[in-house]
Amino acid sequence: MGIKKFETADEDFDLEQMEAETEAMLRLRYITRDNAVFTRTKGGFVALKIEDESYDRVRVVRSFPFSDPDAYISIRVADEKSREIGMIKNLKTDVSEETRAMLLEQMNLRYFTPIIRRINNIKDEYGHAYFDVETDEGPCKFVIYMNSSSVVNLTDTRLLITDLDGNRFEIPDYTKLSAGELKKLDLFL
Repeated sequence: MGIKKFETADEDFDLEQMEAETEAMLRLRYITRDNAVFTRTKGGFVALKIEDESYDRVRVVRSFPFSDPDAYISIRVADEKSREIGMIKNLKTDVSEETRAMLLEQMNLRYFTPIIRRINNIKDEYGHAYFDVETDEGPCKFVIYMNSSSVVNLTDTRLLITDLDGNRFEIPDYTKLSAGELKKLDLFL
């Protein structure tokens, strides 16, 4: 049986290649200390050798960044398609301490989320909210859209705020804020 090719307006369409790529995407491969070796690149990124495959740079993505940050860590190709290479079930038990530290460093860069300790001011203007806050990383000013997707309740008291640039900020327990701070935040609760 020959290769089934279909011509489209843009390019040739190879059905067998698409089926093979689909099968590879749907395959779940677990990454452990026994089948994979992670190394640091000269540029400070992470490379991976797993079985007979090598990747010069990989992306490290949490499947459950807020509820279970050390479980089900997705290792992906570092390109625009971001195809998954495999999954680490448990970061604490399935890889070495050295690898764990390297992967945590990458995820801390990706998931940098300053904790808001104090709200100095929130100004509502023309569909935007202008925040002036103190975080665990220092003072910060940022702007969000005045819509429901900018402030998300992670739990009954935990808030995640995403600014216009996609930066995330967290309030671990808004009930611990002062009455004045709560009044400023009232629009989003």
